[in-house]
Amino acid sequence: MKSCYIVIEGLEGAGKTTAIKTVAETLTNVGITEIDFTREPGGTPLAEKLRKLIKCGIAEEKVTDKAELLMLYAARIQLIEYVIKPALAKGRTVIGDRHDLSSQAYQGGGREFSAELMQVLSNTILDNFRPDITLYLDIEPALGLQRARDRGKLDRIEKESLDFFKRTRQRYLELASEDNTIITINANQLIEEVQKNIHQALSNWLAAQGK
Repeated sequence: MKSCYIVIEGLEGAGKTTAIKTVAETLTNVGITEIDFTREPGGTPLAEKLRKLIKCGIAEEKVTDKAELLMLYAARIQLIEYVIKPALAKGRTVIGDRHDLSSQAYQGGGREFSAELMQVLSNTILDNFRPDITLYLDIEPALGLQRARDRGKLDRIEKESLDFFKRTRQRYLELASEDNTIITINANQLIEEVQKNIHQALSNWLAAQGK
């Protein structure tokens, strides 16, 4: 199998970190060991600085929704051009913690930017670059936020209202229903069940790719 780009998506508390480990183990078990890991926003020196601004803001100035949106795309294209594309060109597999689907859901759904704007921005900046497969971990927003609180201090995005995350989840589900490269995993279950479902879904996809 040629190199591929696999992305994990979901709300706060959905279990993305555990999912990434499960995906890596599943790949290793079938002999895919040249794996790189990325996260969004972040992954390059510039993108990491933007990550801090997006997640923490600055005391002297409120981050507007439009500024947040543009910073996310600036960070994303830096990561794509300097990390993801070079890794794929070398035949490596990339596992990403978030990608463009996050912006479509959080900014398109949560921030309520129009679907038309989000699609134009995505097409213009990313030039149709996209993951080969996305595993979307679907979780009830209230449960996910409680898990996030249990982890410790919340960042600027995690402090948004429950309604914000309900809109974000709804947009995730809408987009997943329209795209056969997005596989929805029920993340409300016990972690062992979630891991089992991720392993099975990815194994089925790998088999269909001939691996």
